[in-house]
Amino acid sequence: MKQPVEPKHVNRLINHGPTVLVSAEHAGRRNVMAAAWSMPVEFVPPRVAVVLDKTTYTRELVLASGRFALNVPCRAVMDLAYSVGSVSGRDAAVQGEDKFQRYGIAAFAGSSLGLPLVEGCVAWLECRLISEPHAQAAYDTFFGEVVGAWADDRVFQAGRWSFRADNTELHTVHHLGGGAFALPAIGSEQARQLPARNEAA
Repeated sequence: MKQPVEPKHVNRLINHGPTVLVSAEHAGRRNVMAAAWSMPVEFVPPRVAVVLDKTTYTRELVLASGRFALNVPCRAVMDLAYSVGSVSGRDAAVQGEDKFQRYGIAAFAGSSLGLPLVEGCVAWLECRLISEPHAQAAYDTFFGEVVGAWADDRVFQAGRWSFRADNTELHTVHHLGGGAFALPAIGSEQARQLPARNEAA
């Protein structure tokens, strides 16, 4: 079900604003956190931006390793997304474990950078950090070049999301604030009826 995504289509994995799970690993330490603010910033090569607060353990690992992954969760793992976004990885580390162990999160190693990718998600992007010290310090914004991307072909086909009534458990999750989430309301059949203004988007 995991199929590679062409570089020219990688931006479509997150340009509709889904919550993402940011995973990172360095020197045997790993962590995963939820982030509501991420977006594509360049088509080819694909580049993304994500906001990582100064207090997060994940940010520490990203800065130390120079890499991170964006995992796109779906309705089936919505509770997991809420859980990993509600506690600090440092708390788990103090007890000799990490969030993957604490919450029983299944993970697999990405084939590009070897980062821990979260099973049950519907898209995965492995990124090499683009150092932008000012943006990181002033705005908590981290940029990455995507060096590998994959998606679940049950819901992402031919470079496009296909949200249908028969695959609602695979629909992406969107954070509305205050612990409230929403799912995409438009189906792929409706989407195809809308005028295409920019085929490259």
